[in-house]
Amino acid sequence: MTPKNILIIKLSSIGDVVHALPVSYELKQKWPDCRITWVVEPASRGIVEMDACVDDIIIFEKQAFRSVGGFLHHFGPLKRAIQSRRYDLVLDLQGLFKSAAIAYLAKAPKGRKLGPVDMREGSDHVSRPVRGPHAKGHVIERYLDVVRSIGCNVPYAPDGSAVHFPIEVPTEAVAAAAARFRQAGADMKTPYITIPIGANWPTKRWPEENIAAFANLLYDHELIPVLVGGGPVDEARAARITGLMDIPPVELVGKLTFPELAAAFQHAAATVGPDTGICHLSIALGTPTLMLMGPTIPERTGPYGPTGHLLMASHHCVRCFKRACPKGLDCLADITAEQAWRETEKILR
Repeated sequence: MTPKNILIIKLSSIGDVVHALPVSYELKQKWPDCRITWVVEPASRGIVEMDACVDDIIIFEKQAFRSVGGFLHHFGPLKRAIQSRRYDLVLDLQGLFKSAAIAYLAKAPKGRKLGPVDMREGSDHVSRPVRGPHAKGHVIERYLDVVRSIGCNVPYAPDGSAVHFPIEVPTEAVAAAAARFRQAGADMKTPYITIPIGANWPTKRWPEENIAAFANLLYDHELIPVLVGGGPVDEARAARITGLMDIPPVELVGKLTFPELAAAFQHAAATVGPDTGICHLSIALGTPTLMLMGPTIPERTGPYGPTGHLLMASHHCVRCFKRACPKGLDCLADITAEQAWRETEKILR
């Protein structure tokens, strides 16, 4: 059966949504006339809006469902949106209870609701987990195994070079990003390095003093450091980092939309930052990106693709997958500014 309507459920986080984008590309390669609808949470909407293969977006207001009143108010409209058409295929790439509830509501033929191998929280009772050849590999390949199982001829390369991210950055976003640079006293035509400064896990964050020292080194080599990120926590970090520097950086934390951020990445000489969603976005856009990692597992969620590069912390306990270090270590602190610059210099060459 040739599917005409396909539903993708990938709600959050930013990095996970970026990792799922190649699924939409492969579906359109196999069935160019299919209509793809994507269910996503508001925080990651801007990523999906740049996916050239997605036709419709349904927003899942997760926070609104936390109260009885919010549930009663929002459930009906969400159900109607999901059931506004019948789907030939439902892909629950989130694999959690919240996504399983959405998959359950979706109308689709029996056996046409699928998900990746590591589904949890009962989601495997709604959608069938697919255990493909990359069940222990990178999460991108686990997602792609789902569409491989239904006939998509998805190529594989160990370095990730066969993966396609169908991101289109709007022309107006490039102009808006250039205007943001000018407001900050900079020019996008001057060589610069984008530095994502935040991460949702404390153990993933590069210390502020290391970022400041690295940014100072960039000035020494005639490169402009551009701090990026979002939210009040990152904004406070940016202020402290700026206070530690000899020359203030271009500080765009919290000032860019996702399309504008994508434009900034596209024009950057390189990106250097931790294992965070926007660093994965930089890689997806083809920007040379150095990812600093410690508690997370590179083979699963590390930089994937020929433009992604890795610098691991040197503790013997790396890859622990803990949000907070039980030993009290600042995980990425032993990645010095000098180390990061040496690796960045290799990328630039």
